[in-house]
Amino acid sequence: MAKIAINPEGAAPLPVPLSPGIRKGNILQIAGQVPLDPASGDLVGDTIGEQTRQVLRNIEEVLAAGGATMDDVVMLRVYLTDIDNFAGMNEVYAELVPRPYPVRTTVYVGLPAGLLVEIDALAVIE
Repeated sequence: MAKIAINPEGAAPLPVPLSPGIRKGNILQIAGQVPLDPASGDLVGDTIGEQTRQVLRNIEEVLAAGGATMDDVVMLRVYLTDIDNFAGMNEVYAELVPRPYPVRTTVYVGLPAGLLVEIDALAVIE
């Protein structure tokens, strides 16, 4: 079974050695997505809500390129730079992630300047 790199159409090449997604069989792993516009590479949003929306849009783009949707996601990992951003992230997450909610882990980490959130995903495609 081949391992296939997944790259959303129109996305700028990444400045780091990784694939936005990898599909092997019916498993699609999405790399940690940050709140950058995929075409320009520019940071989107100053607030946790704005950045969470962009990150989830980026995840949806990679999912679509891999033949999946948010309904196929079974796990999300959320990385926050500040514990005080948990409620704001959770509000947008609850609005945009379909039920039944995937399992989730949330941890607090250091990210490059300006980035408040990063999220990765695991999808199982029927």
